[in-house]
Amino acid sequence: MPVQAGDRMKLIGSLGLCCYLASAAVQAGEVDVVHAEAKRTAEGVYRFDVTLRHHDKGWDHYADRWEVIAPAGKVIATRVLHHPHVDEQPFTRSLAGVRLPAGIASVRVRAHDSVHGYGGKEVELALPR
Repeated sequence: MPVQAGDRMKLIGSLGLCCYLASAAVQAGEVDVVHAEAKRTAEGVYRFDVTLRHHDKGWDHYADRWEVIAPAGKVIATRVLHHPHVDEQPFTRSLAGVRLPAGIASVRVRAHDSVHGYGGKEVELALPR
């Protein structure tokens, strides 16, 4: 049976809506580290201030943590983010008392979101002496 013009328009509209809703679910994308700073507070102990950008959509899709990674890839410290930051972008959170193994001159800071996991922009950070 042939499709009528009005039915064709409804079908096109429905397909468009489905495509829009599917893309809106992933529009928040991956979380990016846009800035990171380390301050030495004691011998081998640092405070990290990390700025993230992520288009948080609410509890179903938000930046949920960032990590300090050693050159060999080991996670040294994790800052858990306990809630979405929908109306605060970019945002900065800190983590103090991070003890680093002797001999490390730089670290990498990466972030994680509740949908995509890792994958956004990371920052390589030289540690102050």
